[in-house]
Amino acid sequence: MLNNGLEGELIDKKDLRKQQIKQLQKNQLKTRTEGVELLKKLQETPEWKNAKTIATTVSAPFEVPTTPIIEAAQAEGKQVYLPKTMPHRQMAFLPFTSSEDLVRSDFGIPEPVYDENLVNQEPDLVIVPGLAFAEDSNYRVGFGGGYYDRFLAKYSGKTVALVPSTMHFESADWEIKEHDIKIQRLILVD
Repeated sequence: MLNNGLEGELIDKKDLRKQQIKQLQKNQLKTRTEGVELLKKLQETPEWKNAKTIATTVSAPFEVPTTPIIEAAQAEGKQVYLPKTMPHRQMAFLPFTSSEDLVRSDFGIPEPVYDENLVNQEPDLVIVPGLAFAEDSNYRVGFGGGYYDRFLAKYSGKTVALVPSTMHFESADWEIKEHDIKIQRLILVD
């Protein structure tokens, strides 16, 4: 569990993002290993068991790997949705069919091709990515674009986050703003 070492002082989110990306890049193997445990725990939750549609992302090398999550969901007959970034920092979730059908976004992230007829903005479960998660409040620090906070402000389904030890904070060492959205369930490493 990280903390900025400054008792009572809040760390700037931009600085925290830089710090976290460095830490995550240094600890990729640990995060991947912990990802196996986190997936098992996810599969035991009622949110996962009851979901017929699941939204996740294509993970970066330093994040919890999402390929095993996608494969597990598909093996259980669940429909997987991936985000497509849209203008005005919005997202649309579209069905995942295969990796070959994905195209790189302006951010270099593989995304589905947009088709208005296939958009699902209310999947049963959204697995929310981030860089830091506060155990006591369920707030997160994302990558800074605000895409997920904007989406989650209108979303009424279930949210979870898989939190490896490098992303785990006992409490939010950063400023919580009005637009920040809590994650309903954090799944932590033992």
